[in-house]
Amino acid sequence: MLSEAPKYTQRPKMFTSLEKFGLVCISILGFQVVRFLFRFFYNNFIAVNLKINAVDLKDAGRWAVVTGATDGIGKAYAEMLAKTGLNVVLISRSREKLETVAKDIVSKYGIETKIIEADFTNTDRIYTEIDKQLTGLEVGVLINNVGMSYPHPEYFLDLKNKDEIYNNIINCNIHSVTNMCKIVLPGMAERRRGVIVNLSSTAAQIPSPLLTVYAATKAYVDKFSQDLSSEYSKFGVTIQCILPGYVVTNMSKIRATTWMAPSTTKFVKEAIKTIGVVDRTTGYYPHTLLVMVVTTLDSLSPSISKWLITRTMENIRSRALKKAKN
Repeated sequence: MLSEAPKYTQRPKMFTSLEKFGLVCISILGFQVVRFLFRFFYNNFIAVNLKINAVDLKDAGRWAVVTGATDGIGKAYAEMLAKTGLNVVLISRSREKLETVAKDIVSKYGIETKIIEADFTNTDRIYTEIDKQLTGLEVGVLINNVGMSYPHPEYFLDLKNKDEIYNNIINCNIHSVTNMCKIVLPGMAERRRGVIVNLSSTAAQIPSPLLTVYAATKAYVDKFSQDLSSEYSKFGVTIQCILPGYVVTNMSKIRATTWMAPSTTKFVKEAIKTIGVVDRTTGYYPHTLLVMVVTTLDSLSPSISKWLITRTMENIRSRALKKAKN
């Protein structure tokens, strides 16, 4: 009689140390992807549409102050705030434009307006005058929109009139945000309510060669806003930083609207919904996607990312210089 062959139990396969490390890396990567997608959809769609933590701007105070209010994003914010029933203080450097915008807003929305003529490239006396003009007004909302950029992308040392332009950019983009907050924030903190929206740029988040000084000033706005929010949220003040990409404005020199470059009205309509929902945002989800793509590319290969953006900026520069010659 033949004896049975012995039965062998197959031992489970054990992962090597390298395979275990790979699984951990894949798990972490998967978690980060899911986390990003959740935050993206939550901040841009779910929370906005459900108005989670959204701020009722009319409860913040009777008046809104908008800098750079006669054109572009600032004008769109002024109109949107007036539409909610807030009285609006319009601040810009052109009295003629201020009077025109104020008259148009009053006729459309029937609210009160006040105009203040101020050139934000001049830091000598304008903030004392602005403070004086705002005395007695219950300012509940401040939109720090005024800003300046380069005439066109250019290398740091090659920009014509660079001393004047760089000084103006720094004064307009940094001093305006800082000083306007110094003027209106005390009243907001005392009343325990208020909203400040500081306009930065996606240039503060992604590599921005040929826009060096502009991008650096917008990075200041971003950092300043984040830390100021941490300080004054306990006083009931909502401080938000908006970091938009390209919008159809005089500063961007874009004339035709696209999905990635919306009109100022469309952009502000989307951005204003995010006040109270998220403290730091592009305000417009296609711009968030753009930042995501550039940031991902930069994390994979910083050299390729910088090269690609530099070439893009050089092409824009070439077209601008060619147009200037014609």
